[in-house]
Parts: sequence; structure tokens; C-alpha cells
Amino acid sequence: MEARNLAELYGAPLMDWEAITKRLDAAVPEAPGDGGPDRHTSWLATIDPDGSPHLTAVGALWVEGSWWFETGDGTRKARNLARDPRCTMTVSVHEFDLTVDGAAEKVTDPATVAAMAERWADGGWPCRVDESGVALTADYSAQSAGPPPWYVYRITPRRATAVETVEPGRATRWDF
Repeated sequence: MEARNLAELYGAPLMDWEAITKRLDAAVPEAPGDGGPDRHTSWLATIDPDGSPHLTAVGALWVEGSWWFETGDGTRKARNLARDPRCTMTVSVHEFDLTVDGAAEKVTDPATVAAMAERWADGGWPCRVDESGVALTADYSAQSAGPPPWYVYRITPRRATAVETVEPGRATRWDF
């Protein structure tokens, strides 16, 4: 991993990627009242067919060094990712704003899908694995996810940038 100090101009030291992942590992809850102005929202940017960006909020989890989210096959983000897996996930927590660039892949391993369903359910969204064993269903989901089934995606990080929102106000980019 290579780190680049984006706040060098101000004499600020590099941020530590381990500290970033430790904070993410501690949870970034999405329920109202859990962070941000009222909660934490993860935003996913994908690439439309004409090359323009498409940005949408998603229910994302940071697990084992990757961002995970779910969506239906008919959604714009799923169609974009099927054509071009490059994407960016962003989130703001109290300590920093973070963007992670990478490639998203649809995960179809039944054990992994079941483990992610359990994580989302533990976080407050009572989803479950559907009869196919490779997708999720629930009584409700975000309207932007489309109708079930919802498929699980993992973003493998390629680059990340964090801007500290507390003192000393550092900024760092990492290439993996």
C-alpha cells in the first residue's frame, strides 16, 4: 500500500489506514439517530452508459476490508456495474469523510450471502436469504433497491481517500 499526504502543505502528518479501518470495523450504523446529522449514509457512485456518474444512497457494511451492499438486478446501479464494475463508495463519520474507489462484484456464494444477510439483520434490517440461496429478500427495503431478489455486492478497494473532520485535520490517499 502506498500513502500520499494530501495535507502536506499544512505540515499535517499522514493518516493511518489501520485507524481508518478500525473505526469502520467498529460499525457505521445507518439507523436514524446513529450518526451524521441524524445517521450515517453510504453513497455509491457508478458509471452510466454515456460515461456520466450515477450517485445513490445504499445500505452498506464495511466487512473484512471491503464495502458490501445489495441491490436488485433491474436497478440502474446494478445495470451500470454489470457493464463496468468500477465504482466509488463514500461515507462520513464523525472523525473523517472517506471515499473508496474499486470494483464491485456480485457475490453468489451461498455461505457468504447468508453471512451478509445475518450481518444486515443484526444491524436492524431483517433480511433473509431467498429460496435461490444466492439473493436476499425481506418485507421491506430502500425504494432504490428495486423489488426482491436483492443481490449482494462486494467492492474490492483500489484507492481510498480520507479527510479528517477533527483536529489536526489531515488528509491522506492510499493506493492498494
